[in-house]
Amino acid sequence: MGQVLSQLLAVDANAPSDTFITIADKYETYEELQQSLRHAGLESSNLVVAIDYTKSNEWSGERSFGGKCLHAIDPTGATVNPYQSVIHIMGRTLEVFDDDKLIPALGFGDSKTGSASCFSLSADGEPCHGFDEVLYRYAQVTPTLQLSGPTNFAPVIEEAIRIVERTRQYHILIIVADGQVSNEKETRDAIVAASNYPLCTTFHLAYSTSID
Repeated sequence: MGQVLSQLLAVDANAPSDTFITIADKYETYEELQQSLRHAGLESSNLVVAIDYTKSNEWSGERSFGGKCLHAIDPTGATVNPYQSVIHIMGRTLEVFDDDKLIPALGFGDSKTGSASCFSLSADGEPCHGFDEVLYRYAQVTPTLQLSGPTNFAPVIEEAIRIVERTRQYHILIIVADGQVSNEKETRDAIVAASNYPLCTTFHLAYSTSID
């Protein structure tokens, strides 16, 4: 758990645009991390999850996931891929802070959206009810997608800004990706724009790890 939690690198909406907060890798349980987040000032927050469907997940998986794409789904459910692992861990960590448990789940970088836009993992575009539904929708949708690119985080950050504008509530955007970024300027500009809103953008690397 600690390796993934150490990747919780946040861009704080209430801090200068170049200020980052790193959560130290020193926790044995989810409860310890949650307590630390509360001490840091996090009381409640709505959540948005965004998942990277760019083709670099195939190349990254060749090196770190036994030669398989990082999005490879085990139809038996006996094993999980790195994305399922990270989503599970972030759910165990942050869902307690989300009062209504309504979580928009977004995808980006597939052959239809490329680097220009993003899409909802829900067929009707509605938020998922908790992280269990996020994981269910991920497992249902992922095998139907064709990976593409290039990698651009701007569309999901901009969509999160629209969600914040519509709801007028504080949100944490959880971006799960393989670490490759192509459109650095657009991504950087979107992060700077997000700093003007009650929105915290966090990045989490998907790589082989175990679920505790």
